[in-house]
Parts: sequence; C-alpha cells; structure tokens
Amino acid sequence: MSQSANNLAAKREQLLQLLGSFGRVAVAFSGGVDSAVVAQAARLACGDRAVAVTAVSASLATGEREHAEAVARQIGIRHQVIETDEFSNPDYLRNAPNRCYFCKTELYTQLESLAPELAVDVLVNGANLDDQGDYRPGMQAAREHQVRSPLIEVGINKAEVRALAKDWNLPVWDKPASPCLSSRIAYGLEVTPERVARVDQAEHFLREVCGLLEFRVRHEANDLARIEVPADELPRLVATDIRRKVSDRLHELGFKYIALDLDGFRSGSMNAVLPLVELQMGGSLPPLPH
Repeated sequence: MSQSANNLAAKREQLLQLLGSFGRVAVAFSGGVDSAVVAQAARLACGDRAVAVTAVSASLATGEREHAEAVARQIGIRHQVIETDEFSNPDYLRNAPNRCYFCKTELYTQLESLAPELAVDVLVNGANLDDQGDYRPGMQAAREHQVRSPLIEVGINKAEVRALAKDWNLPVWDKPASPCLSSRIAYGLEVTPERVARVDQAEHFLREVCGLLEFRVRHEANDLARIEVPADELPRLVATDIRRKVSDRLHELGFKYIALDLDGFRSGSMNAVLPLVELQMGGSLPPLPH
C-alpha cells in the first residue's frame, strides 16, 4: 500500500473515531460528495444514532432532493427532509457577499430546534479542508451554532473526500459540485424565487440538450445570462445549431442578453468581484473564516 493510501486509511479511521465519539449525530446532507462521505462515516460509526437532514427551498436545483434521497437510501442512514425559509429574510434577499451566512443560519437554527425530535446531540456538516481557502461566510454560521466539521478536524481535503467516496462505492464520488442556485445570482442583485427558477430551467436545458456536466449559468444585472463551460466545450456552444437553441431557450426564460464567458468554467467566479461589491454595499463583508 502506498504512503498516500496509508495516510488516507489513517484519516478514515480518525474520522470514524471522531464521529463515534459524538454519540448521536445529525448530518447537514445535500447529497453532494462531501456530505455523503460524512453521512457514510456517521452511519458506520454511529449506526442508527445517525441521521441525515436535507434542506429544501427555492434555491435547490431540480432533481437534487431526489438525488439526496437516493444516496441516503444507498448509505442506509435515516433521512429527513426539512423546508427552510431563507427567502423570507431581507438580509438573504439583499444578496450581499455574506448571503450564505443567512442561509446557513436558517438551516442550523432549524436543526437545533429539531435536535430533540431527531434524538441527536451534535450537528455536523460536510466542509472539507479546502473550504478554508475560499470566502465562506457559512462557516461563520456553523461556528455560532456549534456545528462541527469533522472532515476539517481530521484534515481531509477535497481529493481525499472523493477517494473515500470511491472506496465506499458512493455514486457521487465524481459528482461535480452543485452549490445552491442563489450562488448564480450576481452580488447586489436581489435573490428572488423567479430568478433562481430561471437559472434552474436554463441549466436544466443546457444539461439535457447539450450534455454538459460541469458548468454554470450566472444571472447578471440587466437580465444577462453569463454561461460558463469548460474551455474545451466553448467551440461546441458557438456551433450554429447549438447556439441558436441555447439563445432561443434562454430568451424564452426571460434573459435579454446571453453571453458565453471566454475564460471558461471557474467555481466561485462570482467572488472575483468581492472588493468592488464591498465598496458598493458599504464595506459590510464579514471577516474571512479562520
């Protein structure tokens, strides 16, 4: 066994021991690879004392709830779906760069109130070591609500998460990241159910018609759709037949302008404008999580 495999095996055992020490555990479970690995580990370490909780709202992309339910069934973990109400919070709708703080606060507040009903003592999330290198206001909410991040505590990064998921035969081991639909709305542009639904339908179309796997439709101001695809997919999107289909469908959805980003797909590309947004919105950004 290679050194890297030995290291991963050691971290896996540390993860199981840590979760086992928590006793009764609720996993904030999106069905993505990070939370799936934590849910699998919680199931192995805690058995029936573990539960996965999936939050649904207008910001959840089509099919993600059903996907989370299927992954939970495969893991064999108790699963509960709750509805969150972040869209009733004006601070969330305002869509400052700390929007995610208000979403996670809503989620963790609900989980805290449900803890007696769920029969759990500790709340955990799927944040991994690499998440500490980006602007993640949701991590602040986790700290405020004493939500543990076992992957970070054990020192597991994204590549190791995917390796663990593959070892455990989880179908999401190579699933692209799928952040909430609100993350596609440009900072400072109000988040509304109508806008996230427009993005959802546009991405569903690109996925079904163009066969794209990892991409984003960014909703910019003035009803502009900025499409990010991997650089090697750019020629296919500008081919006449595909370009016309995409243009026609996105116009039908209410976008006035459709742009293809020549820099290609970049996860978290909205954060490139954080300094400018901070100035425009009165310097209200919270500090980066440590």
